[in-house]
Amino acid sequence: MLGTSSAALIGLLFVATSLHLGEVMSNPAFRIRAYNATLYLLTLLVEAALILVPQPVPFLGAELMVLNLVGLSLPISTTYTFVFKHRIVSRRGGMKMSRVVTLSVAYLLGIAGGTALIQGSHWGMYLVSVSYITLLAAVVLGTWSIMLGVERMEQREKVGG
Repeated sequence: MLGTSSAALIGLLFVATSLHLGEVMSNPAFRIRAYNATLYLLTLLVEAALILVPQPVPFLGAELMVLNLVGLSLPISTTYTFVFKHRIVSRRGGMKMSRVVTLSVAYLLGIAGGTALIQGSHWGMYLVSVSYITLLAAVVLGTWSIMLGVERMEQREKVGG
């Protein structure tokens, strides 16, 4: 169920971004956020596929741990780029630390869940599930925020142009 929702949201993100490609591409923060949202959804899709593959639980835990470590690198590297290199752009593009913290905590929960599964504790799947749902909600809200920002840009252009 969650994998299907991730796949559907990837498609919707492509459609929404394609409809407003000029606006998204003209704002570096929107461009990076849309790209990262796609990557976040892809990590969720891969995670759902890994969970469905029949395999020993410790192997699943290791795969989930590695995938969530890779996922954790996305908000950390984006934060570094926009906090230390492009601070002004981050304000215009709606880059918020609360979003970064939410994404990071969700990936950390996934890492903890993977670690628990490696150790044979099946309750690790609860942590993975909370991680997954948190990431999915954060991406949906972040994508909605991007589209609202694009709409504001279009409204300003109409008024100013």
